[in-house]
Order: sequence, then C-alpha cells, then structure tokens
Amino acid sequence: MFELPEFVTLTKQMNEVLPGKVIQAGCLGNAPHKFVWYNRSAEEFARLTKGKTIGGAWTKGKWLFVPVEPGYVLTLGECGGKMLYLALGAQPPAKYHLRLTFTDGTLLSATTQMWGTLELYAQGEEQERQYIKAMRPTPVDPEFTPAYFDELIASLAEKRSVKSLLTQDQLLTGLGHALAQDILFHAHLHPRHLIQALDARQRRALYNAIVTTVCAAIEQGGRYDEVDLYNRPGGYIRLMDSKAVGQPCPVCGSSIEKIQYLGGACYFCPHCQT
Repeated sequence: MFELPEFVTLTKQMNEVLPGKVIQAGCLGNAPHKFVWYNRSAEEFARLTKGKTIGGAWTKGKWLFVPVEPGYVLTLGECGGKMLYLALGAQPPAKYHLRLTFTDGTLLSATTQMWGTLELYAQGEEQERQYIKAMRPTPVDPEFTPAYFDELIASLAEKRSVKSLLTQDQLLTGLGHALAQDILFHAHLHPRHLIQALDARQRRALYNAIVTTVCAAIEQGGRYDEVDLYNRPGGYIRLMDSKAVGQPCPVCGSSIEKIQYLGGACYFCPHCQT
C-alpha cells in the first residue's frame, strides 16, 4: 500500500508531465474489485471527464488530488498497486481500475491492489469526504512540530501503543504498517510500548524517527517494494521487513523477530527495541 513518500513521488512526477493534457476518454475499471470504491458510474465518469484539462496535482497524507478542469477533482486515496504514465505507443496494462487517455495518445492508468478509492468530485466537494476533512498534519507539514506531537500524545487514551499511534485512526497522517517498522527501530521502541509510558527522551526520539524516516523515503522516491509513475521501484530499502526475520540486527547483532499485532506483522530487534 502507498504511504506518504509514494504519494509525494507520484504527485511530483505527475506535475512534470500531466498539466495541460486534454482528456480524450475517461474510463473506469475493466477488472471488477469489491474493494475499489467509485462515486460515479462508468458512463457518468466518461461524460464528465471528456474534453477536460489536467491541472497541477497535490497530495495530503494517503490521498492524491488531480484537478480535472474546469470544475472537478480526481481523488485517488488509501490505495496501493500501480499508477502509470504511458507514452504514445506504449502497451497499457490489460486490466485497470481507472484510465485516462489523452488527446496526444499518452495515458494514465491506475490498477489497485487490496483496496482503494478512485473518485471524481465537483471542485471543493472532495474536502467534505470522510478521511479528508479535518485531516491532521503530516510529518512533512510545518505544523508537525515537537510541541504538536507532545500535545497529540497527551490527548490519547492511556492504553494505546506506539504502533497504534503510527498506524491507526489517521493519528499520524500518511503513515502505515511498512514505515512504522523502521520508525520504531530507529526510536528503539517495541511496537507494544504504551505511549503514555514514554518519557520526554523517548517522545523526542520517536518524533525524530518519524520525521527522518519519512523524509529519507521521500528523498529516495519511495520504498523499494512500490513503483513510481514509470513503473520503477523506489530506492528506500526498509531495515525491518519480512526479509529481516532471523537476520542479525544492524546495530547489536541480535536476531530480528516477528510478531502479529494490531492487524499486521511487526518486525523488531528484541534487544534494541524494549
């Protein structure tokens, strides 16, 4: 699933090639998927997008917004899979969940894995959608300061763990299970560590780990197991993932372990992360 670094990468690349392109045909998926959500019928989507022009995209958390001008915004959110830009003459994927064909023969294709939202809103209405309205600051926003982070932790329930803070209820917008593993490793915290048990030093270590890990992943074009707009893998290699299990910790040499916790696997060093 895409997290903030992948959406930042895709947005940057889209803004290098898509603005000004005119939509010849907008098509919703030819591969039915019960966990891909649309808010338009295929006929309505085709009618509303035909002849429209792509504007400058932006991203917030796990959502990417593409203006379809005049009057509409394409929202792509909470998803994984592939968003691909294909040059004139390139062979498009046989299966897709959304496709925009432009008048110059290029196209944008989106194919979703697991789940995702592909919706078209009248401009401004996307801000009223659940999960978008009242979205909290992301780790790359100016508002995401140490003081804000301390206030967030102080406002939360006593029994919430640090993994829950990173991955649940959009408390830290743009993060998910993948980056959470490395963040907790760099902060030297076990996934089950209670946030209200964090002392001042640990809170600051966790804050720093969040910001530095997210920024490193963005600088390297996203994670190695996700692809960009040109189907190229990102350059960020996670330290803590399934390949690390049983391998020596890069800091202390202890064997990396795996547990199931809060809806997914956790990979951690039993010596460094207490």
